[in-house]
Amino acid sequence: MPKDQKFQKINFDLINNLIIIPIEINGEELTFVLDSGVSKPILFNLSDRDSLQINNVSEVTIRGLGDGEPMKALSSKGNVFKLGKVKNYNQDLYVVLDKEINFSTSLGIPVHGILGYDLFRDFKVEINYAARNIKLHNPDLYKHDPHSKSQTLRLSIERRKAYVEGTVLMENDEDIPVKLLVDTGSSDALWLFREPEKGLEIPEKNYEDYLGRGLSGDIFGKRTKVSGIKIGDFELKDAKAAFPYRESFGFIKNLGDRNGSVGGEILKRFNIIFDYARGQVTFKKNGNFRAPFQYNMAGIELQHNGLRYIAESIAGFNGVVKSEEGSFGNVQILLENKTRLSLVPEIIVSGIRAGSPAAEAGLQAGDVILAVNGKRIHRYKLQEVLKMLNEKEGKRVRVLIERYNKDLLFSFVLKKVF
Repeated sequence: MPKDQKFQKINFDLINNLIIIPIEINGEELTFVLDSGVSKPILFNLSDRDSLQINNVSEVTIRGLGDGEPMKALSSKGNVFKLGKVKNYNQDLYVVLDKEINFSTSLGIPVHGILGYDLFRDFKVEINYAARNIKLHNPDLYKHDPHSKSQTLRLSIERRKAYVEGTVLMENDEDIPVKLLVDTGSSDALWLFREPEKGLEIPEKNYEDYLGRGLSGDIFGKRTKVSGIKIGDFELKDAKAAFPYRESFGFIKNLGDRNGSVGGEILKRFNIIFDYARGQVTFKKNGNFRAPFQYNMAGIELQHNGLRYIAESIAGFNGVVKSEEGSFGNVQILLENKTRLSLVPEIIVSGIRAGSPAAEAGLQAGDVILAVNGKRIHRYKLQEVLKMLNEKEGKRVRVLIERYNKDLLFSFVLKKVF
């Protein structure tokens, strides 16, 4: 950072509880997830790039969360990273060449990688989830100004990862102290490891669910909720929780005294200042604090699946082409018979939870979503479509899909998961 500058402010998008930041690597503008759970930057999904220069390359094998196998990757040194006026002229990174590693399809925007520890190590990082911006504070000029409604807690840094202590309130009203990985790269709320001897047992009300995707494959586990989670003096009641299957953590030989992780659906309820150098983290609750936890009441997982053409009639056609920006860009052709052909992202059902309203109605993985409650979904972002499908308990949802070149209409009523 320039020596006379106190901080660099960076705006971000919050998509599915994940912080999406713009970053420049060796002169190329890319988009990354800010992931405090990753030690070194990892680059993937370069399908929208003709070329990208990376320096001093050697081949390595890496593994992340998921039930898959280790993968080949490139280790690269001496790269230039730039965020606003903040620069690193000698940044190490990994490059994953597997085309299956692509978070863009589930987030609805192009995402090229993840970045974490190195940024948190070098700056005091202030994340304002409410205003959706980050301030990277110059550690030499930074002065902490505690707020009466904020609380500063101990943050332990181990093997380039940050941990905070908290308390989980189980169904039997037992308070269990836990050590949690602080993971801004997780869109979920709370993950816990099953430890019956400690009292961390899966509550009776639960269901098997897809929890997300790691670098090494899909992650499954039991979705449930706990009576509450306390971090410092802050308490969230009826907190959404999951117990991932231990197979997804097979590459971690020893979890030590870690009991789980706290992710974006809880972290977004606070504005947070990370001070890795001093081993401190400051929490201050924001306007999201009392927002209800979001459950997938419909039981549908969606993702982008390339592009498709749609045809629309145009009233008062005058021959003028209007450009529109979409998640992946739109291409439009106007024909003389007042019909517009548009190339838009195709959204498909990527998974269905057994026993869910969508499954009982007859929806299937692979169905192409055309409309939800009469709204043609090509006008909406992926996360907006997911929200339409999970708006309110008791609401009837009508979904028009395409299956084997036939349009089919399904209807179901959203119901509480627990």
